[in-house]
Amino acid sequence: MPPIPPETKDWTVVIEDGCGQCGFDPGFDVTTTGERLRASIPRWERVLARTDVAVRPRAVVWSPLEYACHVRDVCRIFRGRLEMMLREDDPVFPNWDQDEAAVEDAYNAQDPETVGRQFADEAQATAAAFDAVKSGEWDRTGRRGDGKDFTISSFARYFLHDIEHHLKDAEPARR
Repeated sequence: MPPIPPETKDWTVVIEDGCGQCGFDPGFDVTTTGERLRASIPRWERVLARTDVAVRPRAVVWSPLEYACHVRDVCRIFRGRLEMMLREDDPVFPNWDQDEAAVEDAYNAQDPETVGRQFADEAQATAAAFDAVKSGEWDRTGRRGDGKDFTISSFARYFLHDIEHHLKDAEPARR
């Protein structure tokens, strides 16, 4: 299976502008990030139960299974970054190449049932981490290696968009 061309769009625009592709509205109460993440778990479970879960709709578009592996890993990576923001002053996040991870970890060859359990575990842990953010901590900062600055509040918006956008990518109505 050919690798997907690397993503080049700067998706951080969704923090302020929302997303016209999936309908994401960044004006939500960030203290509900954990709740919204938990609400995605049964929907991802339904996606992963499909018989065509490993089928790419086009050669250059991830399959639902690949999207599920990605969001599983996004939960883990972002939880680590959130913990850095809470522990350190203005940390710089280690780089993570999502496209490289998809190839190296053979996302499309993974077992959907296992991925579903792993996503649920990672989502629950990440939801709990966002639930634990105290009211005075939402303005703490961190940044990517490319210099993009985040507060925990903007980081929550950026994170949740990724989960919800890819869920819509993977659900049958969008395919």
